[in-house]
Amino acid sequence: MEKTGAEIIVECLEREGVEFIFGIPGGCNLPFFDKLYDSKIRLILTRHEQGASHMADGYARSTGKVGVCTATSGPGATNLVTGLATAHMDSIPLVAITGQVRTDVIGSDAFQEADAIGCTRPVTKHNYLVKDVKDLAHVIREAFYIASTGRPGPVHIDVPVDIQRAKIEFSYPEKISIRSYSPTIKGHPLQIKKALELIKAAERPLLYVGGGTILSGATKELRTLAEKANIPVATTLMANGAMPFDHPLYLGPLGMHGKYSTNTAMQKCDLMISCGARFDDRVTGKLSSFSPHSKKIHFDIDPANIGKSVAVDVPVVGDLKTVLKELNDQMPEKNHKPWIEQIKEWDKKHPFSYKEDQGKDPFIKPQYVIQELHRLTKGEAIITTGVGQHQMWAMQWYPCKYPRHFLTSGGLGTMGYGFPSSIGAKLAFPEKPVICIDGDGSFQMTMSEMATAIHENVKVIVIILNNYYLGMVRQWQELFYKERFSASCLTAQGGRRTKENEPDPRSLKYIPDFVKFAEAYGALGLRLTHKEEVEGALKQALDSKVPVILDVIIHPEEKVFPMVPAGAGLDDIIVDMA
Repeated sequence: MEKTGAEIIVECLEREGVEFIFGIPGGCNLPFFDKLYDSKIRLILTRHEQGASHMADGYARSTGKVGVCTATSGPGATNLVTGLATAHMDSIPLVAITGQVRTDVIGSDAFQEADAIGCTRPVTKHNYLVKDVKDLAHVIREAFYIASTGRPGPVHIDVPVDIQRAKIEFSYPEKISIRSYSPTIKGHPLQIKKALELIKAAERPLLYVGGGTILSGATKELRTLAEKANIPVATTLMANGAMPFDHPLYLGPLGMHGKYSTNTAMQKCDLMISCGARFDDRVTGKLSSFSPHSKKIHFDIDPANIGKSVAVDVPVVGDLKTVLKELNDQMPEKNHKPWIEQIKEWDKKHPFSYKEDQGKDPFIKPQYVIQELHRLTKGEAIITTGVGQHQMWAMQWYPCKYPRHFLTSGGLGTMGYGFPSSIGAKLAFPEKPVICIDGDGSFQMTMSEMATAIHENVKVIVIILNNYYLGMVRQWQELFYKERFSASCLTAQGGRRTKENEPDPRSLKYIPDFVKFAEAYGALGLRLTHKEEVEGALKQALDSKVPVILDVIIHPEEKVFPMVPAGAGLDDIIVDMA
């Protein structure tokens, strides 16, 4: 039976089990949108293409399935680039389908033409420009296969509008085989044996766990290894939830804003076992002083990650779930009680903590808000974040009980990610509480997606930790730039402030008024200025039948500690400013 290219796209998406597609129509993808009209796939009409890519990302991170987004040519396609780069850095499976100008005018600077393939090549796992309708079905099938296998990532398909209109006899490729693409799944037995011997000999081992552990579905195998060999577990930002927060072997987060005890364990261990992590600079700090006395095992499905920044003693390439199962089958029972007790002592010395404001009219502490949220939801909510101080407070004070419940832009650090990704996650799990912990700067980058949340009846909660600044920028300016707040204050002309002319922010008019913003869209908006309001507001938000914005006013001088200054080693951690 003959089908148009547009019909082929829709049928292929249906056969791939796509539930939602996020995007905006335009001149060069109208044939595709016309056929979506009758499809069982639910179209989520977003207000910006960046929002579409982040929603697809939030859906993918929370489910493990491939997220799908779409845009027209030119500015539509270029607006997807930030979301694709976000997914690429964090290894999230997406397929982005864009329209393109007719094949006969490509390269002529036609209306709304952009070299979408050139734009997305650096930030995707693979991309395609479809020049013949007979290739379309195979390209789509291949794109889903590439996006979801090996080290996952985004794949972009650019489809000229005349290809969407062209007709051909449709045939769906059931199997995909790519000679140049064959990810290694099983670990090499000799390398696993070497890793096993190092673990047996270690006295102070440490599991350094990254987001790849969650992506591979290896959290059960990780827990088995940790319990069997009695090894404490440290997690990156991306691995929040890989180990239940209340497990006795869980140490907490590591790196620039990680726990003092966890970072100290990284420096003092004699064996580091890296599971699905890439030795990111925010974890290692200064490489020359990183974990100097440890032997290192690195499990990763991507051979390009191994040895990229840190030399390792035993590299093991393979899918982590498979590799850890092979390792666990041979692992004897071990006991490292003295080592674990030592780490507990370090934690008692410098736990995560914060000082309550003392004074006549104290500000709400952001850490307290997140603690209360954790208590009320028992650590079981799906949390998304923007990027900045609020992201680090969320990592520190909302340890997740389950994997795929902490969605954040780790590698690229994309402000504006939190709110749209929460919509994607809530669509996937409408029965679960989904809460975006955001900053006033991050939220304003994609807040137009409130219209999407309202029209699609997506009941997400946004907690804005509002300090009237680009908070992390301000923190660095205060610590390292002589308190010259250049372009970081969101309530001053040009963003300039100095400590000498800094008023109580509660006396200033904030633009926009987030409560009125929420009400303008038909959402619930509440402004919180006192600690006593927090519990009741959170309960009201959790019970609400419409989207909620909680505008929580916090002090601009509130900082994220501990902190390892950029370029410093983990031993140089600043616990607080006292």
